[in-house]
Amino acid sequence: MLFTTLAYSIGIPFAFIATLLLLIFKPFANKLLGKDRGRLYAVGSEVNKGKYTGVGIYFIAVFFVTSMICCNTGIGFSILMLLLVSSSLFGFLDDRSISPWKEWIKGFIDILISLTAAFIAPFVFSGRVLTFAHDIEIPFFIFIPLAFALFVVSINATNATDGVDGLSGTLTILTTITLTIVAYIRGTADSSSLLAGLLMIAVLVPYLLFNIYPSKVLMGDAGSRGIGFFIALYAMMLHIPFAYLIVGLPFMLDGGLSILKITIGRLTHKKVIILKNIVTPIHDHLKKQKGLSVPKTYLVICGAALLIDIVYIVVNIAIKLTGII
Repeated sequence: MLFTTLAYSIGIPFAFIATLLLLIFKPFANKLLGKDRGRLYAVGSEVNKGKYTGVGIYFIAVFFVTSMICCNTGIGFSILMLLLVSSSLFGFLDDRSISPWKEWIKGFIDILISLTAAFIAPFVFSGRVLTFAHDIEIPFFIFIPLAFALFVVSINATNATDGVDGLSGTLTILTTITLTIVAYIRGTADSSSLLAGLLMIAVLVPYLLFNIYPSKVLMGDAGSRGIGFFIALYAMMLHIPFAYLIVGLPFMLDGGLSILKITIGRLTHKKVIILKNIVTPIHDHLKKQKGLSVPKTYLVICGAALLIDIVYIVVNIAIKLTGII
């Protein structure tokens, strides 16, 4: 009990302050960080060219250290945290490379990390998950492919969403807060799991101070892939992985549709093109087709995400109070 109290009272402020100091001083920035190359076909990406990218490695490192100290529940948890860092680290290496990595290389790494995490997760958190109705026990042979899909989707959708100042960080905070509240309402999480979410929020808030429009630094793949992995992991830690189908909608509709469109086009050699009249990611559609500014695009997507999250929380409160689906 004393350790838990200390973890909350010291761990969260430490995570916030440590991240803030790293982003203020950016140690070894010239040798450590990459410079943004601009995204091919991404609307307005030219304004970010030359900015430091890959600073996600700073807040992921702080999150890893504080989580290992404050939330560590055993070897399984440690391995999953190392996989989270690995996802971030490979993204970081891509951020600082002179030319971007090939898509098949990044895809192979995502699959390898996600598959490893999917095999470990049910042994760490069990196959017990909460649906809208009640707890169910999912057999391992079903849980593993579902967990694998969740990791892959979350990593890539979050990565593709990171194209507007402040967007990915804000959506991650909203998603983490919502998952935390729902888990608390439904009683599916312990103090260590909840603390992990609060630590992620603690490292993302100072990052947003530097990334909100007009951004000074970018998280890069080092940040987006790490937090994408975290969102999937956190949903499983709280025993509510199916909640991603709701709280993850902003990521899936913005970045996820872009991945789906590109994948189908490549698999069919561009014979099948979905969403022909929609520019993806959706944030590019809002900027290019609808003429919205970066701040307005940010407000539209985050506002929609907030509405979804509030409705989902209210529904869970109603379920808890009435027991009616």
